[in-house]
Amino acid sequence: MTSDRDQALAMLQGQLDELDAILKRAQRDLNTVGGSERVAAWKARTTPLLAAHLGPQDAQRFSQVRPGPSFTNDLVEELGDEVETYRDFLLSLARQLKTRGGTITGPA
Repeated sequence: MTSDRDQALAMLQGQLDELDAILKRAQRDLNTVGGSERVAAWKARTTPLLAAHLGPQDAQRFSQVRPGPSFTNDLVEELGDEVETYRDFLLSLARQLKTRGGTITGPA
């Protein structure tokens, strides 16, 4: 039987894979508007998954994550920066889950 920890790690990996696919599609299609919309929808789906697998505190922290300002005037790069912000948060949760086990309390 798969442990709760393993299920949470699998969920995090699935969300990371989906996020990477969104960015790759936006880069391939050169459609940053569509990419931004897909990232927003992805974030809306990810928040309740975090609540279910890790708890409401982590879900709330994730929902409050906002990418910092970008001054590149390159929309693809700016979308990549946004994706990286969310990826870093989820990777931090995964690292904590792997090293500590049990309940996650937020990014390191």
